[in-house]
Amino acid sequence: MASGRVCGGFIGLLALFAYIDAASQTVNQELSDIFNELWKLDVNRFKAGTDYRISLQGKAGYIPSGSTTATDHASSPLFSYVNENKLKSITTYARFMKLLDNYERATGVAEKVTSEEVTENNAFLDAILETAVMKRAHQYLVKKGKSQSNLRQFKSQLYYMWFRLYHRERNGGEDSSGFEHVFVGETKFGNEIMGLHNWVQFYLQEKQHLLDYKGYKARHNDMPDEDDHVLNVQFSWHGLVKPVGSTFIGVSPEFEMAIFTILFLTSTEKTTIAVVNMAEYQLEMVVHRHGRSIGTSYPKLLSSNNKHI
Repeated sequence: MASGRVCGGFIGLLALFAYIDAASQTVNQELSDIFNELWKLDVNRFKAGTDYRISLQGKAGYIPSGSTTATDHASSPLFSYVNENKLKSITTYARFMKLLDNYERATGVAEKVTSEEVTENNAFLDAILETAVMKRAHQYLVKKGKSQSNLRQFKSQLYYMWFRLYHRERNGGEDSSGFEHVFVGETKFGNEIMGLHNWVQFYLQEKQHLLDYKGYKARHNDMPDEDDHVLNVQFSWHGLVKPVGSTFIGVSPEFEMAIFTILFLTSTEKTTIAVVNMAEYQLEMVVHRHGRSIGTSYPKLLSSNNKHI
């Protein structure tokens, strides 16, 4: 009798997990529509095989969070080629890359923002606000009543969301910002990688031999392709290992800023999770807020090659 109850409880638990999984797959059609619009407007997106090439190699294994070692299933870097001349010649990328060395990697260490860095932040925002992607995002947010139509006020809103410094650790001074966490990456207590969800930073850190790609993460029936623009990956960085990190590949900085700004501003939840169908991908988009600023944001690849259709 006891074994029957255990078996019944186990089956009930499986059913509950299946229900939760099915519920989590409900697609947000409105966000899917606007994100697809922005995808089509992203003329600065790099083309796989032409502007960059990646080498997926092996599938990474499971490792617990906080690990410092992982079996390497990729003997070569993820990026075998990136057109750096194009990176440097497109204004939004060029100004974006100037921001990547403006931060202290470790949380708990107060950030010191110079006037030059503030100028660089503003120059980057000015550049992305001139793109069709951010203009459409702004228009959408104004229509939703989430942003002011005045461009200066919208820029101030973006600055506060992405660049305002705040305490991620209780000890020490203001040690983090949304931009640093998402696009640059941080380490916590010297034993955990946080953030670092940007492909340009990933590539540049690989090039400097500071980051080591360990392999891709994927479900058995949905292996990634080398022309995919979204990947789940495992990597080490400054002696620490991230068991799984997710990142867009090849998309422009303005595209990422636009979609995560929309997701952040159209919700009041502490953590917002939305499933969207975008291009050939089904993604779980995640934003965690830190007051009125971004705490973290990233895409989690659920399926690619239209397997969700």
